[in-house]
Amino acid sequence: MSASETTHDHADHGTRRGYLIGFLLSAVLTAIPFWLVMNHVIADAQATALAIFAFAFVQIIVHTIFFLHVNTRSEGGWTLMALIFTVVIIAIVISGSLWIMYHLNSNMMPMTAGDMTGH
Repeated sequence: MSASETTHDHADHGTRRGYLIGFLLSAVLTAIPFWLVMNHVIADAQATALAIFAFAFVQIIVHTIFFLHVNTRSEGGWTLMALIFTVVIIAIVISGSLWIMYHLNSNMMPMTAGDMTGH
């Protein structure tokens, strides 16, 4: 079999350069929040938590692109479509669950002490 006959239709695996860039970005995106917390750079605890969540979200994107190789080119874009579908389903389940739990208390019938004794 010649070299021209051994072409593959599946997605390329990452290059050494791509893995190195992903690793460096991941290390920086881990070190910055650690530094923010250890040095009390942001005085407000909620703002610090928000910054940590922002760095975590960016790190998820970095891992998805550089290590999982989810993009529009791999497998004809189906990996990206599967990821988007998964994110949408998870968002629907989480938001629906939160909506139900938020409204559950106000929509339930109140129970008084008299209801428990049968009077």
